[in-house]
Amino acid sequence: MLYRLKNDFRLSIITLLSVCAIVGITPFAVYRLINGDQLAAIVDTLILLSICSVMAYAWMSGDTRRSGVIMAVVVCCGGLVVVSLQHIIGLFWLYPCFITSFFLTSSRLAVLINGLALFTLGVFKVGNIPSEQLVSFITTAIVVSACAYVFSRRNESQRRRLEQLATLDPLTGVKNRRAMEEELHKAVLNLQRHQIQYGLAIIDLDHFKAINDEHGHAEGDQVLIKCVDIITDQIRQSDQLFRFGGEEFVLLLPGTDESGLISVTQNLLEVIREQLQSPSARVTASFGLACLGAKENADDWMARADSALYQAKENGRDQVVMADSASHHPQKDTAVA
Repeated sequence: MLYRLKNDFRLSIITLLSVCAIVGITPFAVYRLINGDQLAAIVDTLILLSICSVMAYAWMSGDTRRSGVIMAVVVCCGGLVVVSLQHIIGLFWLYPCFITSFFLTSSRLAVLINGLALFTLGVFKVGNIPSEQLVSFITTAIVVSACAYVFSRRNESQRRRLEQLATLDPLTGVKNRRAMEEELHKAVLNLQRHQIQYGLAIIDLDHFKAINDEHGHAEGDQVLIKCVDIITDQIRQSDQLFRFGGEEFVLLLPGTDESGLISVTQNLLEVIREQLQSPSARVTASFGLACLGAKENADDWMARADSALYQAKENGRDQVVMADSASHHPQKDTAVA
């Protein structure tokens, strides 16, 4: 749970705001029920149940984008219902609703949701608010939303830049090890929830140290960049390539079984052999493959692929080795000619 909260920004916001809503609204619901205002208490309870349902959906499905939009709509609609019951006093609940929209969804969708709420409030005279107070509220709500919009846009831009710095390898431009670990965990969840198959390949350039020793690290870097270009030209858009470290890369292929994984990597083996070269010789690569098992975690999956790679190197390099799907023991790995 903590891992998901730490690594999924929108899920953490949905959870935090849900907890705040529960803590903030529950006392009012209890107070109104005690004082005989049953209709308002029922409305508060329904709003709470809706918010809790959206939070539960976000946790179970992992679809935080849709959950955020739904919760923003629920919160704003709930605010309008409160205004219809509490009149002018209810207007105060709309301010946090409008600000919350910018945390739950994109800035543009938040503007649309808030705009529709203000339009409904003004056109349909929700709560029978006197015109002077209504115009004053709509004006201040627009100012609040505009400030929140500016902050949200800046926050989105900075978050994208930070994510790029944190997840991209500066030399090759592909995702780094940190991003790979996150995607492997997502793959495990997708297999468990949606039965999506995944193939994994660890790619290691053969005798790469010799290239650095003979021609320098600058030439070695060029070989790595060229290798990435070759691989990305051959794979699908849905496939993901990561730099695992040094001359090792990891290729993650969704919707791929063993035969498909072998076919793709065998083609990559041949293309690299034909197109990749250092200043003095052609460069080859060794591949360790593993398909994700039904009861396997990311670490075990990676370990099987790594064992298969070790076997490929022990067998003479420049080859593909598939880990045995029925066993985690490397001695049962299968070499692919």
